[in-house]
Amino acid sequence: MRRYSNRTSLTTLSEINITPLLDLAFVLLIIFMITTPLLENSKSLIIPSSATTNAPINPAAVQTISIDRDSIIRLNEEQMDAATLESRLVELKRATPDVAVIIRPDRELPVQKLVSLMDALQQAGITKVGIATQEEQK
Repeated sequence: MRRYSNRTSLTTLSEINITPLLDLAFVLLIIFMITTPLLENSKSLIIPSSATTNAPINPAAVQTISIDRDSIIRLNEEQMDAATLESRLVELKRATPDVAVIIRPDRELPVQKLVSLMDALQQAGITKVGIATQEEQK
């Protein structure tokens, strides 16, 4: 039989030592703090490539559409309204299937008017479209 008079030698440790757990938590925190910015910066954009090249555009097949801030539309410096433009675009596509269009919008033109013009080009079936810009002055 055991004697229970000396209780201090038989008691178990009733407290958990959390120092090793805190050390582990701090190490994990430091690891995540170091690796997270590296993961965000490692995203790279790889631009797709194609074996085919674009056919050269005939300069005679390039048409210019200008639209100013007052919504005045000009096709090759000939002023017209939106309905006439749509019919002319269809005629151009029918006459020259590889027609290309350069849009010259005014800087102050609302975006919706430019989108409407591009919708008209899409309805005419014209897919070679560019928007003329100029270099910003520094």
